[in-house]
This record gives sequence, structure tokens and C-alpha cells, in this order.
Amino acid sequence: MIASITLGCNSNGENSDFAYIGGEIINPKNKSIILYNTEGKVADTFQLDANNRFIHKITKLQPGLYSIRHGGEYQMVLLEPNDSIMFRLNTYDFDESLVFTGNGAKKNNYLIKTYLSNEKEAKKLVKYSKMEPEAFNTFVEERRLRRLGEFHEFLTHNEESEFFKSIIEANINYNSYADKEIYPFAYFGNNKLIHIKDLPDDFFNHRKSIDYNASHLSHFYSYNRFLSFHIDNLATHNYYKHNAHHSKFDRHDIGYNKSKLDLIDSIIHDETIKNKLLKYTAIDYISYNHTEAEANSLLDYYLTKSTNEEDEAYMKDLVSNLKSLRQGNPLPNLSIVNYNDSEHFLNSIISKPTIIYFWSSNSKMQYRNSHFMVNKLKSKFPQMDFVSINVNDNDDKFWKKIINNYDFPNTNEFKFKNSRKARKTLAVNYLNKSIIVDENGIILHPNANIFSSDFEEILEELLIKKHLIVKQDAL
Repeated sequence: MIASITLGCNSNGENSDFAYIGGEIINPKNKSIILYNTEGKVADTFQLDANNRFIHKITKLQPGLYSIRHGGEYQMVLLEPNDSIMFRLNTYDFDESLVFTGNGAKKNNYLIKTYLSNEKEAKKLVKYSKMEPEAFNTFVEERRLRRLGEFHEFLTHNEESEFFKSIIEANINYNSYADKEIYPFAYFGNNKLIHIKDLPDDFFNHRKSIDYNASHLSHFYSYNRFLSFHIDNLATHNYYKHNAHHSKFDRHDIGYNKSKLDLIDSIIHDETIKNKLLKYTAIDYISYNHTEAEANSLLDYYLTKSTNEEDEAYMKDLVSNLKSLRQGNPLPNLSIVNYNDSEHFLNSIISKPTIIYFWSSNSKMQYRNSHFMVNKLKSKFPQMDFVSINVNDNDDKFWKKIINNYDFPNTNEFKFKNSRKARKTLAVNYLNKSIIVDENGIILHPNANIFSSDFEEILEELLIKKHLIVKQDAL
């Protein structure tokens, strides 16, 4: 249990402009806690004590969504004046183990509840998206209204601020709105996306109530998820103005991606929200297997719209680093460490065509799914080797504990010696990225996704070119 801590409040009942946050971390990954303010900037860093606990007073509190970071894990916390929130969590099961106590705990426990509920729903979206449009629209809307009803029932027993109400309602609403924006891509697929225009008239009714500049939600996952897919969706109309109506949709078309940047620039005025969407839209395009000229073209277009100098420097570095990852270049020779703590150069462990894939100790679903997918690929492509690299810079015991708990074969499990440098050099901007090289460590594909529906087709084409497999219709 967390040690009992008495926190003072104003005796005269006047509002204060401070709050306390503290807690206990079981199985800590290191000794530091980083607190981010409502603008997503580092507000303070403090240390766990000998009992892995901490307590921190935030003065001149700006009510809103803060976040705490420990060992690469982030957690949102809603803080308002007079709150004294304590939490207890186990790093081996971060989200599911998190429990808040103290003044302000109920609202944060409810926030966690809606967040976990959103996660579960997202996992089922592929199944739900097989529904006919009318049925899907009804299903999502009924689910949204049911969850709002449950929240309003909670409010009949708990007196909470209008700000808190707006946060929970936004979480519920934008999660459902995002599902509707994603649906056409899942239901129609790339070959029939033109039929997005044939969806029922009321399918996108939610667009009438969108706030494109909700600054208090600028770091809120469900809101950013919605905006990202909403922009994707709007840009399809421009795509089919410049491509044949029944052509296959190509999300990596440069015109389509420039139109997304145009849309973000024109409909969003909040600089934090705008710059974040501009950055990740540009990253998504530039990180794909484009020519240097295409990458530079989109970078230049992005730079005319961004107002964040730090983001702009990051994007320039990314384009520069990707030049060394072009198809036909040798794999950068980075230092890696194996399960037995032996150090190697990455190129030295390549002896046959190899897929290098990445995972983080902080993303349970991703590391379980990636290892499961690789097991399937091993049986289909016995001529390939597979190298698994953990990208964390935490204590090695966390990495090894996961390998042992899930019985991952440890012969091809590695960590970067210098994770920050290696992730930048290999442009590992998202965990599902993989790099395909030949037996000499020459890059065949710098940015493949083992979960992509066309991954096996891409891999087969590369192996045919290397004469390692025979084209099926030639048999």
C-alpha cells in the first residue's frame, strides 16, 4: 500500500492554484519520473525514494491533462486545483495495474476506464468494419450513446467539474468518430475506395460537431487519432479528382499527401495541433520507400507550412538519415548486444537474406504480435533469417524478462548498444517498421511492415529478384 500522506488544503475553502501528485511504482525501470504540462513540455523531473515512492507539489497549476513518464511509458493525469492524487502501478502491466486514490482519484480512474475501453474497441474494429455501412453506423452510434449514458449515470453520484465532463465526453465521442473515419478504408479497401462517396447521407453527421482547435485535447490520443484519419478521409476526394475513378487507391501518392498537408494547414489554426499533424503526416510519407527526389519534394512542401523549428530540424535530419537507407545501400553498421551480453556489429550477424524487426518492452500487444507474425513468416519463408531488436534503453532485465516469460527464442534477440543513436540512424519512427536485407547486408527494402496486407507479396517479389524462389505461375 502507498504510505499515508496528509496533504493540506485551504482552511477557508478558497480555491488554491496548486495540486499534489505522488505514488508508488512497483518494479521500476529506473529512478526518475518526468512530469509533462498541459502543453506537452517537461515541467519537472523527480526521483523515486528508497521505497520507490514520490510526492510532488505543482504550483501555479493550470487545470488540464498532464502526463507522467517512467521508463518510456506515458500516462495521462487530469489535474485541477486542490487535487491530491496518488497512484500505484506495476511496470509489468502498466495501464491495467494503474489505480488512483486521493482527492481527484475518481475522475482519473474513470478516465483510465474509458481509455482501456477504447483500446478494446480498437482491437475489434477489423471485425466490426465488415458490417454493411448502415449497420456499422447504427452500431457505433448506439455504442457512443450507451457510453455517454453510463457516464451521466456516474455524474449523478459524483460531483465533478465541467472541464472533467468535457474531457470524458470528448474521449467517448472522438473515439467513435475516429472509427467512422477509419471504416471506409477497412470496408472498401484500396481497390474500391472510390465508393466512399456512396456511403449513407448521415454517415458523417459527426463532422458537424468537430472542434478542430480543441487546445485542451492537443495531447489526447482519441482526439489526435480522429483528426489523423479524418484528414486521410477528406483527402481521398482530392485523390480521385486527379486519378481515374476506379484506380487502386495509393496512400503513398505524393499528391494525396500534399493535399493532406494543405487540409491540415487550412482547417486547423491551433499551432500545437497543426504542427503535430503536419509532422506525423510528413514522417509517414517520407519514411516509406520513396525516391530521394520525392522525399525532398514533400519535405520542402512541409517546411512551407510548419511553424515549429524543432520539428523542422527533426524532419531535415530524417531525410538526411534516410539517404543512407536507400535500396542498394549497405546496412549501417551499428553496435548491438545479444541475450548473453556479447557485443556485435549488426552487419556481422547477417549471413542470409534477413528481416530485421523492432519491438519495445512498453508495448505488450506489439511485441507479442510481432513475434507471432514472425513465427508464421518463418514457416512460409525458410530461406529467410529474422533478427529481433529491442529498442529500449532501460535495464536489460526488463528486456530479458519478456523474452523468458514468452519463451521467445533468444538466439536472434538483440538490443541496441546506443538506442537513441541507432533509432535515429535506422529511422525507426514506429515499431512496425522492418528492414529487409540480402545475405551481404545490402538493403532490399528499408521500410517494410510485417503486418501489412501486401507484405508477403513484397517479400516474394524481392526473393524472386534474388532468384531465391521461383514465381508460382512459372511452375
